[in-house]
Amino acid sequence: MSRRLSDLRGPEDLRGLSTAELERLAQEIRTTIIETVARNGGHLGAGLGVVELALALHLEFESPKDKLVWDVGHQAYPHKLLTGRYSVFHTLRRPGGLSGFLRRSESPHDVWEAGHASTAISAALGYAKARDLAGERHHVVAIVGDGALTGGLAYEGLNNAGALGTDLIVVLNDNSMSIAPNVGAIHTYLQRIRSQPVYRGLKGDIERLLNHIPRIGPSVARTMERFKDSLKYLVLPGMWFEELGFTYLGPVDGHHIAAVREALRQAKSIGGPVVVHVLTVKGKGFQPAEKAPDAGHSFKPFDVATGRPLPSPPSKPEYTAVFSRTLVELARTRPEVVAITAAMPDGTGTQAFKEAYPDRFFDVGIAELHAVVFAAGLALGGRRPVVAIYSTFLQRAYDALVHDVGRMNLPVVFAIDRAGLVGADGDSHQGMFDIAYLRSIPNFVIMQPKDEAELRDMLRTALDYCDGPIAVRYPRGAGRGVDISREPQPLPIGRAEVLREGRDVLLLALGPLAYTALEAAELLAARGVEATVVNARFAKPLDRDLIVERARATGAVVTLEDGVRAGGFGSAVLELLSEEGLWGVRTRVLGYPDRYILHGDPDRQRAEMGLDAASVAQEALELVRGGRAALHPLRDGGAGAGAV
Repeated sequence: MSRRLSDLRGPEDLRGLSTAELERLAQEIRTTIIETVARNGGHLGAGLGVVELALALHLEFESPKDKLVWDVGHQAYPHKLLTGRYSVFHTLRRPGGLSGFLRRSESPHDVWEAGHASTAISAALGYAKARDLAGERHHVVAIVGDGALTGGLAYEGLNNAGALGTDLIVVLNDNSMSIAPNVGAIHTYLQRIRSQPVYRGLKGDIERLLNHIPRIGPSVARTMERFKDSLKYLVLPGMWFEELGFTYLGPVDGHHIAAVREALRQAKSIGGPVVVHVLTVKGKGFQPAEKAPDAGHSFKPFDVATGRPLPSPPSKPEYTAVFSRTLVELARTRPEVVAITAAMPDGTGTQAFKEAYPDRFFDVGIAELHAVVFAAGLALGGRRPVVAIYSTFLQRAYDALVHDVGRMNLPVVFAIDRAGLVGADGDSHQGMFDIAYLRSIPNFVIMQPKDEAELRDMLRTALDYCDGPIAVRYPRGAGRGVDISREPQPLPIGRAEVLREGRDVLLLALGPLAYTALEAAELLAARGVEATVVNARFAKPLDRDLIVERARATGAVVTLEDGVRAGGFGSAVLELLSEEGLWGVRTRVLGYPDRYILHGDPDRQRAEMGLDAASVAQEALELVRGGRAALHPLRDGGAGAGAV
C-alpha cells in the first residue's frame, strides 16, 4: 500500500513499499526538509544528501534493536522523519522544538547524540562490544561522513575496531564535503577510489586465477603470494581499510536505494568489521544547495524558489566579520602572522585571510587537537599563529592547550568564535566552558571585548603580545554597531575600564554584558542606588588593584559573564577577594548554571538565567539593601550567589 510521509508511524511501515513508492517518499522527505529549513534556518545539504541512504538503512535494519549511530546528527533529518517525528518536524531548531541534532530523549531510535564530528565509530564499537558481552546478536552501524575522516578520533576507532574484529558496519557517506571542501591525504585517497571503475568480482577472479597456478617450491609460493597482494593493491580500492582489518565494499551509488540495500545485505552476511563506501551528493535535489561553495551546509531562512535568503533589516557588523577584516589588515605588515582553522574557513572568517595570504593559511580539517599542536610548532619556528576555532570545538584540543602551548608558554593567539550562547545549534555547540577551561591553565591571557571596536583592539593586543598564549573570545552574531573606522590600539594587559562611577555597588562585567550592566545601573539609579560599572576586559589576569579598590569602597560586587559560573570569571573575582581578606564584601556571581543549555533564543535564555538588565539590577539592589527588595521578580533559574 502506498504511504505518505505523514502516514509513517515508524520505519517498520517502510516494509513492502515498491521501488517507485520509495522514490516518491524520498522526494517528499526532501521537500519537507527544504520547506522546514527555509522557514527555520539550519543545516540543509547534509540531510538532503542521505535521504536514500536513510531509507536503505531503515529497510535493512530493525531500529532501534539494531543500532544506527549517526556521526553528527545534522545529517540525520531524514532519520528523524522516518522515525515518527513528521508531525513535529516543523518545530525543528525552534525553542522547545526538535533539536537540530539527534537527542535520545526525542526518540528511542536516536541511540547516539553528537554535534561534534568523528565520534560515531568509537561509539558504535562500544555498542558492538557491549552486545557481544551480553550474548546478543543485533547489528551496529556507524554512519560517518568523509569529512569526519579528517579527524583523528575516527582513525582511533577504525584501528581498534579492526584489531578487535567484532561485527561492525561502518557506512562511509562520501560526498567530498564537510562544512568546507575536505582537505588532506585521506580526501585524496577517496577521490582516487571514486575515479576508478572497480568491481569486487575482479578480486575474486584474480584470486581464482592465481590459485590455479601450480605452486612449485616454497620460494615460488612466496613470490606468487607477493604478486597476488601487489595485484590486489593495483586493482582493488579500499585496500587501506582492508589493511586495518575491515572488509571493504563499494563504492556504491548512495542515491540508488536498491544498490545501497544490496551492499548493506552483503555487509551483514560477511561478518567482522566492514566498510560500505557510499557516494552521495551533498545538497541533492536542491540546486542552490548543490551549487553553494559549502554544498548548502547551513542556511538562514530562505526563499524556496530561489534559495536566496529572505529580506531582513540592515544588520550591524557581525563579530566574525570584524575579526576577519581586522586580521587581514594587521597581517598586511606582519609577514610572520599565519592563520589556522579546523575545516571552517567561512564559519571562522578566515576565508578572507586565505584569499589575501594563501601561503600563510592552513585548514587542517576536523582536527582541532592537531591544529593546536601544529600552531605550537609554528610558534617555535618563529611564526605568529592565529588559531580561529569555535569555543565548542576548542574543547577537543584541551590537552594540547595544557601540554603543548601553556606548558611551553608559546605565543599562540586563539580567536575563540561563538563564545557564549549560540541559539538554535543548542547544547552541543554552546560556548559555555572556555573561560573556565582556559583560566585554569598557567600562562594564558584571556580577553573578551564589550563590542566590535574593542575586538579590533584586542586582536592588535594579542598579536603584539609575545610573552605566552593569549585568547580573545567573542560571541556569535552582530555587534552593537559602534564605530570601527579607527586603527586598532593595543590595550594594557590585565587593565579594566571604568564605564560609570557609583558609591553603592560594583557591577563587574566581562564582554558585551558590560552594556547590560550599564542598563542595570540606570534602573538602579531610578531607585536611588548608584553603581560603578566596570568593563573587565580580561578574565585573566584580573585588574586586581581596580577590583579591590572598588570592592572596598562599595562593599558589594556583582559579576556578569556569558559562561559557566563554575570556575569562570566570577569565581576568579571571588578568589581575589578571598586572597585580599575582603570577607565582608557581599557578592553575587551571575552566569550560566551547572547544566547543559538547550537550543533557544539567546536573549530569552539570558533573561531566564538572570543576565538581563532587570535581573542584574534586582540582584544588586538586594545586596545593597540586604533583603528581597521588589525591583522586579527574579526569574526562575537565575543567578547564583557566592558569599565572601
